[in-house]
Amino acid sequence: MSTTGERTELNKIGEFGLIDRIKSKFATHNPETKVGIGDDAAVLAPHSSRTVVSTDLLVEGVHFDLSYVPVQHLGYKAIAVNVSDIAAMNALPKQVTVSLALSNRFSAEAIDAFYQGVRAACQDYKVDLVGGDTSSSTSGLLISVTAVGEVEPEKITLRSGAKEGDIICATGDLGGAYVGLQILEREKQVFMANPDMQPQLEEYDYIVKRQLKPSARMDIIHELKEQNLVPTSMIDISDGLASELLHLARASDVTMCIYEDKLPIDKMTYDTAISFNIDPITCALNGGEDYELLFTIGQEDYESLKNHPDIHFIGYVKKNIEPSHLITKQGNVVPITAQGWNHWQQGDTESE
Repeated sequence: MSTTGERTELNKIGEFGLIDRIKSKFATHNPETKVGIGDDAAVLAPHSSRTVVSTDLLVEGVHFDLSYVPVQHLGYKAIAVNVSDIAAMNALPKQVTVSLALSNRFSAEAIDAFYQGVRAACQDYKVDLVGGDTSSSTSGLLISVTAVGEVEPEKITLRSGAKEGDIICATGDLGGAYVGLQILEREKQVFMANPDMQPQLEEYDYIVKRQLKPSARMDIIHELKEQNLVPTSMIDISDGLASELLHLARASDVTMCIYEDKLPIDKMTYDTAISFNIDPITCALNGGEDYELLFTIGQEDYESLKNHPDIHFIGYVKKNIEPSHLITKQGNVVPITAQGWNHWQQGDTESE
């Protein structure tokens, strides 16, 4: 939290002092941002493009556990997951607002650390923090982030544009965030049983980072833009591949057919899942929080992307005459069912 060991109580600086403290650490990246933090509302001056808006809510004890999530990483992740929603519209993020409700167990230094993560994400994704709100909370930390982006009218990508014959694409690798969460939960239990035990995370660095500090795939959006390639449909993988495939299928009135041997799974994810007696394919299909992009392209665009090292072709789109399905390595056809994050299912602790 604070490298000097200082602790400034929030009631000493008040809401306006906290806002000034936050404002002093943020710069503006976009000319469309005319007025940012400090007034009653932000002032934006967009061009002739379309504006896209997304909001996410992160609640302590539901979406994150501060016993193993550093607040700086949490600040970064809060921005990244919203930027990922903007990316899924084939848009470029421009501004964000961040609102916090927090209890008096948090010091000003803790909030500084949170906003260090926010600032790092804003710098990485070239977005401006233009406002938000703060409030007291009687039950931990609540974070609400709204992201605003822009896209040319003809390049907006919805969930509803997939058509028969399209190729299904997924970026990066899948299942790592879920397996990383299992590592963190295991180490938490070890620590609770014996506080003298130090966490053993070094050999799992990649998958733990996938959980704690995910990246929005704006690099892919910029590359598609450079090639003037517009996906026919797109969604970000927050709730698990299976759930997102069914979202696209439902919105586009099509069937999604994917192949088990085409699913991108990192070796660390695979090996660690096996050590936990978890099926790696299940992790990829239903784990969630990977924040990769799932999209469809017309067959005419395959040549432009076929050599991309981080875009994987995992299946194709069919007419909606049968349920969406997975074809196993043995050639069996298995219906795809959504078993990812459910907000109101008792006992769930994963983040959307």
